[in-house]
Amino acid sequence: MPTDHFSTTTSLATPPADVHAFLSDPHSYVGLAPLVVEVRDIRVTGASTRYVAAERFRFGPFHWDNAIDVTMTFPTPLEVVSSVRSPGWVRLTSTVTLTPTEAGCTLVESVELHTPWFLRSYALRKAREAQAGRITGLQSRF
Repeated sequence: MPTDHFSTTTSLATPPADVHAFLSDPHSYVGLAPLVVEVRDIRVTGASTRYVAAERFRFGPFHWDNAIDVTMTFPTPLEVVSSVRSPGWVRLTSTVTLTPTEAGCTLVESVELHTPWFLRSYALRKAREAQAGRITGLQSRF
């Protein structure tokens, strides 16, 4: 299965603990992630949070709500790792690392995407669009 890696970096004018708290709440991703329209079945177990997110894909006047399973872990107080299992054998791991700065923090999001060859181009485009949307949303919020 092909694997793609990409990342982005941005500066936010807020303390890393505030950004971490925001990103640790599954409800924060509704609207922040451009495709996510709902989160449900949130289960907190020890050091991880699992939930189902509905991604809405539009095709002209039609849409498809794709249910994805997400597991968030928090290796350090400055990291959020989200592992996504999507139908169609698409797997994505997003690692957000926060670094304190004088003005707030620097956020780096690294993404690893595993897709079957026939979905690679589409899934890669949508994952990059979603990452850009999250960064824009975080910049406007913080």
